Amino acid sequence: MTQASTVATTFASSVSREVGAALAAVDAELERRYPGDPGTRQPVHTVYVPGDVFAADTVRTWGREALALLERHAPDAASLAQVLDLDRGLAAAVHERVRAKLVREPIEDLRIDFEDGYGNRPDAEEDADAARAAALVAGWAERESAERAPYVGIRLKCLEAEVRDRGIRTLDVFLTALLNAGGLPSGLVLTLPKVTYAEQVAAMVRLCEQFEQAHRLPGGRIGFEIQIETSQSILGGDGRATVARMIEAADGRATGLHYGTFDYSACCGVSAAHQSMDHPAADHAKAVMQVAAAGTGVRLSDGSTNVLPVGSREQVHDAWRLHHRLVRRSLARAYYQGWDMHPGHLPTRYAAVYAFYREGLESAADRIAAYAQQRTGEVLDEPATAKALSGFLLRGLDCGALGEDEVGALTGLSRTELEGFAAPRRGALTLSHP
Repeated sequence: MTQASTVATTFASSVSREVGAALAAVDAELERRYPGDPGTRQPVHTVYVPGDVFAADTVRTWGREALALLERHAPDAASLAQVLDLDRGLAAAVHERVRAKLVREPIEDLRIDFEDGYGNRPDAEEDADAARAAALVAGWAERESAERAPYVGIRLKCLEAEVRDRGIRTLDVFLTALLNAGGLPSGLVLTLPKVTYAEQVAAMVRLCEQFEQAHRLPGGRIGFEIQIETSQSILGGDGRATVARMIEAADGRATGLHYGTFDYSACCGVSAAHQSMDHPAADHAKAVMQVAAAGTGVRLSDGSTNVLPVGSREQVHDAWRLHHRLVRRSLARAYYQGWDMHPGHLPTRYAAVYAFYREGLESAADRIAAYAQQRTGEVLDEPATAKALSGFLLRGLDCGALGEDEVGALTGLSRTELEGFAAPRRGALTLSHP
């Protein structure tokens, strides 16, 4: 039995119980609304491919085309360093790892698009494409990592009146075909675009619930991303911020908020020449998204650039420099995911991501090691910073920027120990990697 302290106090013992009772509802609300990051891998990008273009060899084809562009326009570390203004020593490690990634796992997250990239088709045609997509995804279980993506799903049409029935039907066809082919894959991701009202999110929840009930699936098995690409998704007609209400309406099913660069920019009246991920309108939207999602377990994704690395070497290099700068800018702002629209974006996506984590490796490793060993260094870190440091290293490991051996050697910590430091403050941490 612990011996009672004899220090003098003022509050009666009943005060703590009364305060606890008064805040019980708040405690429960914090647990429900802010469970913390789920601790699972977050892909560094999402690749969108139209539903009629998606094929069994899409992932491998993108990898081959990306590798061919790299070999043609930046065949070695020195040329990559020159194009992207990287330190030559850093470029050597980055170039080697990018090449390996394009061979091993060129796409981390693939979205089969039945919205803008697909357009409006006859019902029979879209039904057939949705069923075919499901059959191909179901067959990925038998394929090598270079031929499939760890995360995959569809972007359906939005739930506005004009295309609502078609969007619901495509979702139904795709999910039903997947289930009939053997079950829903662990890395399944669905994207709901052009959301303007929280009620549309609630309607998507109802669709997920009804599908689960019809097939006796566990409640909450199906989640979805909310695409932020209208001004109403940031500020409602009543003058209130909308994103947090959408997350609440998702009832725990929202997995991500994805910024839609061009739809949102156009909605705000930004001229085509200035529609970009770094426009002030984009920064405002993403800042609102970031604050609304903080602590909820809902991840953020930046948008894309429509400047493609095609044409002459000079044109490719110019497009690469732009893409590399935008990706680095997103990473510095804690947007760890973005969209890639062309195989030529893959080399600079991974180059930017790998350089970001490799540049910060030694500092992050030293600080988390000092924290774990409770030794004083140049910076006095707190638990929240230790969580950020370990999260940084884990993200680097997940995408292939860092190796477990080198992280272990620098930190003296295993992956399990890093995951312990990265665990969210509230709720249970469940780790899963597709």
